[in-house]
Amino acid sequence: MLFGDYRIEVISGTQVWLDGGAMFGVVPRLMWEKVCPPDSLNRVPLAAHCLYVETGSEKILFETGSGEKLTEKQLQIYGMHRGKSLAEMLFETTGVSAAEISIVVNTHLHFDHCGGNTKFNEAGEIVPAFPNARYFISENELKHAENPTDRDRTAYNKDNWEILQKTGQLETKPSIYEVVEGITMTETRGHNAAMQTVKIESGGEILYSFSDLIPMTAHLPLPWIMSYDLFPMETLANKKKLLPLALEENWLCWFYHDVETPLCRLTEIDGKLRAVVVQQNEI
Repeated sequence: MLFGDYRIEVISGTQVWLDGGAMFGVVPRLMWEKVCPPDSLNRVPLAAHCLYVETGSEKILFETGSGEKLTEKQLQIYGMHRGKSLAEMLFETTGVSAAEISIVVNTHLHFDHCGGNTKFNEAGEIVPAFPNARYFISENELKHAENPTDRDRTAYNKDNWEILQKTGQLETKPSIYEVVEGITMTETRGHNAAMQTVKIESGGEILYSFSDLIPMTAHLPLPWIMSYDLFPMETLANKKKLLPLALEENWLCWFYHDVETPLCRLTEIDGKLRAVVVQQNEI
């Protein structure tokens, strides 16, 4: 689909199931189960909707999902089932091979956002999944990922970026930078200290990714904040700042973890924000 001067496509990855209480923090289950019904283990489904952006000069992939390197135990814990690889989904959706991707951008280095950065080759060695790409990540996030706290240590796995340092493909970036002209990454504290959000401006339109600041449309209400967030009060402050802008300026919003509504616009009904599904011909 076209977005201004760019071609954009949503690339769906493996679904992950996480504890509903952790996903909705202080919100009682009696409320959140109405919008996200849990399974028998109290887990709710999350998607991993990566975004392909073709600018003319670059073929860019934002986020790479959980990848295909997880152990059987991890797959069981997260309720995941191996299906098609990210490379297969990318080609089926866009006609573009992994070798053609020129830039990979991670908003942060939690395994469910960058696990597909690397893969096992036939010899069982970890290699870059996108052999000709430059990989962009915040310098601040990389520093934290290499020395995480006890609270978020399990979210990081050096196998997702270490080989990229050795091959020279990993490029660390400042807290605010342009991927290319019109695509800006901005450090936005809340989920952690250095996660970045994505803003794409083209043809007078804005596409915005809140990343894990607002992972799903179910998290649109201000107090609906994940227990995973290291700085929940800053998450709240950023939601109060960004959501009115998204509504006023009619942003096309990309919700990375939303199973049914990865791309939508926002409307206000009876004082509450609602997601409006966007059809391809409405972009």
